[in-house]
Formats: sequence, structure tokens, C-alpha cells
Amino acid sequence: MRRSAVNTTGHNVLVTGGSTGIGLAIAAAFLEQGSRVAICARNASALTDAAAVYPALRTWPCDLRQEEDLRRLVVRAKEEFGGLSVLVNNAGIQLNYDFTREAPEAILERIDDEVDTNLTGLAKLTALFIPVLKQAHDAAIVNVSSGLALVPKRSAPIYCATKAAVHSFSKSLRWQMEDSGLPIRVFEVLPPMVETAMTEGRGKGKIAPEQVAAALLAGMRKNQSEIRVGKVRMLAPVSRFFPRLAERILRDA
Repeated sequence: MRRSAVNTTGHNVLVTGGSTGIGLAIAAAFLEQGSRVAICARNASALTDAAAVYPALRTWPCDLRQEEDLRRLVVRAKEEFGGLSVLVNNAGIQLNYDFTREAPEAILERIDDEVDTNLTGLAKLTALFIPVLKQAHDAAIVNVSSGLALVPKRSAPIYCATKAAVHSFSKSLRWQMEDSGLPIRVFEVLPPMVETAMTEGRGKGKIAPEQVAAALLAGMRKNQSEIRVGKVRMLAPVSRFFPRLAERILRDA
């Protein structure tokens, strides 16, 4: 049975990686909709800077690689908001690797950091918050993946692999919610390259973080499970029907 659309106003929201870029734009968009919003990030000074621009934001320092930090987020959400209705899993890092040229020891620790931030922390935080979210009205989990979840690029193999995993995880989790009857919607946002600190100096034709935030809220209102933004709307059918063409386009992006 098709569920009704999500009302995007009046929520209690947590955005991971919310101090800059896409995360901060999403946080600001929810603030404009009359929600109470907390952001978390590793960088305390970045959280302070974000709060200076948006004084209504709650700022909760957190390292998604540390399970005790994840548990503290749940406690703070209960104490400061009385619960949570929207969890936005946005935090992510992208590192470049060349497995054919770099020494193994130069790669191993970076792999752990990237996987723990982009995938393991996301999955653990989701698990910890589901008992809280199921008590809320119009609850939702939003996972920010990437167009690179559909077609990878050569230079960032671990990032692309984690985003493909987030894409798969989002589908599986959505099916579990539907089959269990839990009133929690699962959305996935698949942006193209966005103008952020992470993409500085990379590529052309990048879109603004605010465009991703606007697409997310519009997609939630339409109950659009997979929200493909910008060029990713074309990438999905191209990768399905002309996979070699899509790979040629993205390989050296």
C-alpha cells in the first residue's frame, strides 16, 4: 500500500556532517520549515561557525567512527528534543587511492576512516535511532548517497563502494520498514557533484548545496523514495540501458 507523503514542517531533525556543504543546507532548509534542528560533526570550530550563521541550530560534536559518540547523540536527542522524527545521514568523506601505486600501509588506515564514516557509522546510528523514530509522527530516515553509487569513478574506489552500499542499504531498510509496518519512511538522495569543500578543485558544472536540500524536501513531500538530483536523473536510465557509455563518462570524472 502506498504511504502518504511526508509533511516537512515541525520536525525534530538531526543532520550528520551538518556543519558545512550539503548537510548545512539541509539543516537550514528544515529550520525554514519550522523544525528544531541539530547538526553534528567532528570539527568543533565548523560547528561554531555554522551556529553563528544559524543561531537556532543545536550543535552536537560527534565522531561517527566512535560508537560511544553515536550513543550520546541518542541521549541528547531525547534530552533536548524529547525524541527525533527525522534522521539525515549525510556525513561522508572522499579520499583518492591508487592501489597499483601506493604502499599498503599508506592505504589501510584511510580505508577504515572512509568506511567507518560513510557506511558503518551511518548503519549503526540508524539502528540506534529506530526505537526513537518509531515513536514519532511522520518519521523519516534520509540517507545521502551519490550518483557515484550507480556508476563509480576510477580515482575514489572506496568512496564509490561505500555509496553503492548506502544505496543498497537504503533499499533493504525501506523494505524492512514496509514489511514490519513501522511508520518510518526511508529516503535516499543521490546528488551529482556539488560545490562543497570536499569537491574543491574537482570537476565542472557543480550544483549548489541548496539545490540538493530543495530537492530533498520536494521529494519527501511527494513520497519519492529515491531522490535523484540534477544530472543523476539522466545517469540512472543511461547506466541501465547504456552501461558502457555511463562508465566512459564517469570513469575519469
